[in-house]
Amino acid sequence: MTARERVAQLVEGFPEIYPGAHCELNFKNPLQLLIATILSAQCTDKRVNMVTPALFAKYRTAQDYANAPQTELENAIKSTGFFRNKAKSIRGATSAIAKLYQGKVPKTMEQLCGLPGVGRKTANVVLGNAFSKNEGIVVDTHVVRLSRRLRLTRRVEPEKIERDLMKLVPREDWTNWSHWLIWHGRRRCFARKPDCSQCEIFRLCPSGKIFLRTGEARKPAAADG
Repeated sequence: MTARERVAQLVEGFPEIYPGAHCELNFKNPLQLLIATILSAQCTDKRVNMVTPALFAKYRTAQDYANAPQTELENAIKSTGFFRNKAKSIRGATSAIAKLYQGKVPKTMEQLCGLPGVGRKTANVVLGNAFSKNEGIVVDTHVVRLSRRLRLTRRVEPEKIERDLMKLVPREDWTNWSHWLIWHGRRRCFARKPDCSQCEIFRLCPSGKIFLRTGEARKPAAADG
């Protein structure tokens, strides 16, 4: 089976396996999603979602964030890690949004990537989930791991992996593709000891049988009786 054929079957199967797959960062508008995505670097979505309710209640506009003193913002997001850099990125991005875009998060890849502290991954998250625009594919650690295990790429650099995936995955599925792989990575295809014996896409994965044979996967649960 070619990589393209494998992707075609995955695109058909994933909606049945994960019908509710979505971005697991909580947000109500594009600005909130941008802030949450910046905070999610090297941090779990669960932790970000614990921090953002108070943050979103205190800072409501891009100008609010831009006006926030650095140390005040750092203290508000400290538990997400790398808080100094994240606070600097948030203040830089929101300052540019306030000055250049009348306080509204821009809707193009070029404009988003032009904001301080915003890269292609963050831009893809915002475009796909806040604006329903498929401009690229979000490549996080789960997507990197699963794309390689599914033999859809041999690359290790996220932007090169993204280019490989964009050639294989239909454009209308780019945003959902990331959701599907992230959900599968969190629920089944773990970094350590993937649960291959219970995997819903086992027949489509070239790595599953190898992992079971070599002991890299979890041991199958013993049958009752």
